[in-house]
Amino acid sequence: MRTRSTSAATALAVIFSSAALSIVAAGSASAQTVVVTTPVGLVADGPLQRVFVADQDNGRVLATDYSGTLVGVNVGFDGVRDLAVSDDGATVYAVLADSHEIVALDAAALGLGVKARYDIGVGTDPRDLAFAGGRLWFSYKVTGEDGVTHGNLGSVDPTVDPAGEVSAVSLGLLPEEVAPYYNSALLDTDLSTPGLLTYTDSGASEGALNVLDVSGAAPRVVAKSSATSYVGDVDLIPGASEVLVNGNRRLSYASGELTEAGGYPVSSGYGDVSPSGLVAHVYGGEVSVFRPGSDQLIRSVDADAYGAGRVIWAPDAPRLFAMTSNVSGTRYTLKAFTDATLSAPNLTVSAPGTAPRAKKLTVTGRITATLPFPAGTKLAVTRKDTESPNGKALPAVTVKADGTYSFTDTPQTGGGTTYKVTYAGDAEHTAATASDRVEVPFARTALTLNNNGKLYNYGADVKFTAHLGLTYKNRTVEIWSDPHGTDKPKKLIKSGKVNSAGNLTVTVDMTRDTNVSAVFKGDTRFEPKTVQVTARARVKISTAVSRHYRTAKIGSVSYHWFHKNTDPLLTTSMPYYKGRKQRLDLQVFYQGSWYTTASEYFAVATNGKSAVRLGAPGESGIRARIRSVYVDGGSGDNVNSTTFGSWKYLYFSN
Repeated sequence: MRTRSTSAATALAVIFSSAALSIVAAGSASAQTVVVTTPVGLVADGPLQRVFVADQDNGRVLATDYSGTLVGVNVGFDGVRDLAVSDDGATVYAVLADSHEIVALDAAALGLGVKARYDIGVGTDPRDLAFAGGRLWFSYKVTGEDGVTHGNLGSVDPTVDPAGEVSAVSLGLLPEEVAPYYNSALLDTDLSTPGLLTYTDSGASEGALNVLDVSGAAPRVVAKSSATSYVGDVDLIPGASEVLVNGNRRLSYASGELTEAGGYPVSSGYGDVSPSGLVAHVYGGEVSVFRPGSDQLIRSVDADAYGAGRVIWAPDAPRLFAMTSNVSGTRYTLKAFTDATLSAPNLTVSAPGTAPRAKKLTVTGRITATLPFPAGTKLAVTRKDTESPNGKALPAVTVKADGTYSFTDTPQTGGGTTYKVTYAGDAEHTAATASDRVEVPFARTALTLNNNGKLYNYGADVKFTAHLGLTYKNRTVEIWSDPHGTDKPKKLIKSGKVNSAGNLTVTVDMTRDTNVSAVFKGDTRFEPKTVQVTARARVKISTAVSRHYRTAKIGSVSYHWFHKNTDPLLTTSMPYYKGRKQRLDLQVFYQGSWYTTASEYFAVATNGKSAVRLGAPGESGIRARIRSVYVDGGSGDNVNSTTFGSWKYLYFSN
């Protein structure tokens, strides 16, 4: 028994689509690959259905569509640290550490045109961005007069003209009760929890995590933790008064203190939470998705990458985006996952490797998934064979409680029979398909052809009859003729259905030894078959005698009479073939018996003639006879069977 299954990667390939970042250069019709070496920002724009990523080392901001295909790129953003998108999706913000500013970019423009620039002051070292409460928030650190560096919080009011008298930028907005950290903070917001902002120390191994309400005139502390393990990523969980830390821990802030609320069986990495509460996690190139508020795994897929990465949900669709790196961490690729909220089943099919035709066989299999299937789940079954190359539906099969299933079938056709089993998918599962192949031997039929080994005179019309035994649907036989020799090709003489007796007859003009073949090409139940016979043909041969002065009998035999000093001329005629020779046999009558005195080959000309002069004996009373012979293999070719010409009798007189 053999088991074949769709691997997780194969199953996901049907549902997941991925594409490397690419760009169409101006004036060029060919796509060019874009290398992202240090991604520092990854945001999804729901209204425009775009994804934006910043490339710190190359000072670029790139825009892709929801399939991961690049649609815009802008350069000149040296020191870019992070990105954020406005609630309406119209503006993308990029924080530039080198120039101490934040730029507002037109999200709808393919070139990401700059709409505004906000100077946040020399001496500030900005890091993270987040949009909440109608304002853009940024974390930064600054060195005080005492020479000590502290982290703080600032905001940008997008409704204020950056060139006006009133500043659009506000600094020093961190509430007093938040500890004076020495690093710029990690920020996070969520559209489904408006007005909330996380503020987390980004550097120390022992850091603090805070949840702030920024919907009012000034930020207000909702919850804080004075000490927590190292934090590299924080995400607000919609509707749960919880935050996701490092993609694998949930902390509740409902009481005003951050306390443990659960976790996920994955390593610390990076995560994101969808508007419905689905948790996505990426670590080491593996992307995992969990149910809201539960450690129930929905799916896990190897993203064909290495090292840490970033994930983000589309705010308006069950679509997930992951930024993953190559093995050396020098190249990052954006991958788009569709239907990421559905569990991907693993479906197997096992059929016998071989099975006899017209005998019942059993096919088994199993379907499993991270989420259980509803009772009574059915699988569609299709059989593909030589009679139904496009597939024929068989009765659906019901899955048992343990995920196994089985069904029986009786294959009628020979050759490869493939059983394909399909799960159509449901509200929690993607579709899945698997198949296995059974080799079914063809039945054999009888096919005969007459006249094998028979010898015929040159030019005889010979009937060859092919007889076909039992078949399924095909009753057609071909009869081919292949004359010996290199100058005449094999050719089809007749193709047709056999008669009610199973016979098909053709007539062959036998001028050469000939291979005659009968061919049955088979059908869906019977294997092809070919039989061949070889029939042989003599050559047409004659010898003419000239220069005699009369013919007369000696006894009962007619002789050609020659004067004793006259040379007889013997002319042999036979069909020409390249390199052909005729053998001339000479015998002399002595004391009542014939004795061979000479046997020699002479060439046949292209006109089929071979003329030989026989020397005169110079004395009378001599009786002789000659004959021309074609010798198979000895006369220079083997396209005919050995043929003896008739004796010609000679008498020499005075």
